[in-house]
Amino acid sequence: MQRRKLLKGALILPACTVSVPSWLEALAPMPASPTVTTSPPFKRVRPSDPGWPSEAAWQKLNQEVNGQLVKIDSPINACKLSPQGEACTELFRDLKNPYFIGDSPALTQTSGWLDAWASQPSVFAVVAHHTADVVAAVHFARKNKLRLVVKGGGHSYQGTSNAADSLMIWTRPMDSIQLHEDFVGQGCAGKQDPQQAVTVGAGSIWMHVYNAVSVKAGRYVQGGGCTTVGVAGLVQSGGFGSFSKNYGTAASSLLEAEVVTADGQARIANACVNPDLLWAIKGGGGGSLGVITRLTLKTHELPAFFGGMSGTIKAKSDDAYRRLIDQMLSFYADNLLNPHWGEQIKFFGNNSIELSMVFQGLTQEEAVKTWQPFKEAINNASQDYQWTSPLFILPISAQHFWDSSFLKKNFPFVISSDTRPNAPEGNTYWKGDGDQVGQFLYAYHSIWMPHSLLEKNNQQQLTDAIFAATRHWGLSFHFNKGLAGAPSAAIDSARNTATNPAVLNAFALAIIAGEGESAFVGLQGHEPNLNEARNYRDRIDQSTAELLKVVPQAGSYVSESDFFQKDWQHAFWGTNYERLAKIKKKYDPEGLFFVHHGVGSEEWNDDGFTRLQNPK
Repeated sequence: MQRRKLLKGALILPACTVSVPSWLEALAPMPASPTVTTSPPFKRVRPSDPGWPSEAAWQKLNQEVNGQLVKIDSPINACKLSPQGEACTELFRDLKNPYFIGDSPALTQTSGWLDAWASQPSVFAVVAHHTADVVAAVHFARKNKLRLVVKGGGHSYQGTSNAADSLMIWTRPMDSIQLHEDFVGQGCAGKQDPQQAVTVGAGSIWMHVYNAVSVKAGRYVQGGGCTTVGVAGLVQSGGFGSFSKNYGTAASSLLEAEVVTADGQARIANACVNPDLLWAIKGGGGGSLGVITRLTLKTHELPAFFGGMSGTIKAKSDDAYRRLIDQMLSFYADNLLNPHWGEQIKFFGNNSIELSMVFQGLTQEEAVKTWQPFKEAINNASQDYQWTSPLFILPISAQHFWDSSFLKKNFPFVISSDTRPNAPEGNTYWKGDGDQVGQFLYAYHSIWMPHSLLEKNNQQQLTDAIFAATRHWGLSFHFNKGLAGAPSAAIDSARNTATNPAVLNAFALAIIAGEGESAFVGLQGHEPNLNEARNYRDRIDQSTAELLKVVPQAGSYVSESDFFQKDWQHAFWGTNYERLAKIKKKYDPEGLFFVHHGVGSEEWNDDGFTRLQNPK
């Protein structure tokens, strides 16, 4: 921050003025230049700094939070002491369990990102059970100039839920779930119709919320596809799930939240009270505007069926693969671009396409009928294509879709479980999400794909771009992460969020990424192969560049994006960023809340400890 202090002298003139010859004026001394003072930039304190809070100050905070201040000791330290020891070996087995990671304040679901960030624990954590705990932590961080970190589920690819030398507010224990038959927001009596909703604590994860809302209550709440993601983080990032093509985003389902802002006030945000704050946290990114302590989301009628489908097709030549890509895009545009279908189609460099989709509101007969023309076309061109994995379609009762005991008994091949002794029965996750648990990222890009690319006069260039991209690295289209084809009500609700408006007419989110198993730079025996990782990163970047040729200046999904994203304000929020920045200034004028590439982060250095005198 640069401040200028101008010293102005006052001159009292006599009642009558005297004319001074010009030569005498020239002899007069020049007036002194205004004195300019520059105050040093604001810096947060580290444990090695003189301003770090005393032991007595930490003890006082511990009393204010009822003994819930903990000094963090990372499990990774066991490997530093004995890299080949039994404790380290057991730890790396546990790092494949998302529930083990989520239940430790020292760990994150991603172990790091090549040449970007590494998972590092905070010095202390306030294990928040109540809003008052969060208020006390925010006051303490602000008064003592501390770097503050907020962690719920810990699924941030960007590493925003961890920072060395920081104080963490850990919301994991705030996991209450309450259903409402006739919810009306605070201050909204007589202004809103009562509606069915669910209120959840900020530390809740989606598997547990789905169990309460869908399995037990027979309703649906729009949440994340990955079941161990935290509710608060997903909503603040926008919130796409497997069935967003019908129900919209989790952010657009948010009715009310309690938010502790930088001044330590617990504020209600809904359509009637602090509506600007409500809008900002609906997709404005986690960790930038305050600490959410609870959220209320509207619920929907549960359809009779949810279901999944899979299959893999391999083309026998490059030319055949181009035709297959084009045929796949046409089939999607004509038959699947609607509220029933979501999730992914993946395009690989070995000239194969993998189908991994979900559907809602269709019977098995209806789902099979939808795919029959495509299946027949592939079968009739056996000289060009073969099914390396047959087309498989399976609907189940929607009320059992997240029913852990039902899935374990009937479809054990689709889920994995928390392997810790005495783990709750409901601690399960989709087997397909296992690869990302504890991952070390090489690169990660996402691109909103505009619906216009599916028009007949544009589709060929999209086909060519996909084919060219696969020559470097595979990519996937997440059709549920794009609202083209969704009901108008879902699109209109998403329009009233901070999410990049590009999502409103995107038919999919393209993701090009790569990762390895848990790894930590400098940890003997558990380091990533940096040369290999950088080679993969370069290939991923080249693949992305091919796709960007047809989507110049593309938008990107904030929670699934490139750590090194250029022009991130536009990429993540488009025309909404200016409004977001104003709301950030209103509720956090001093920048207490900082995350990498979060709203207002351009005013800070890369680690958020020093305020820039000349913001980016």
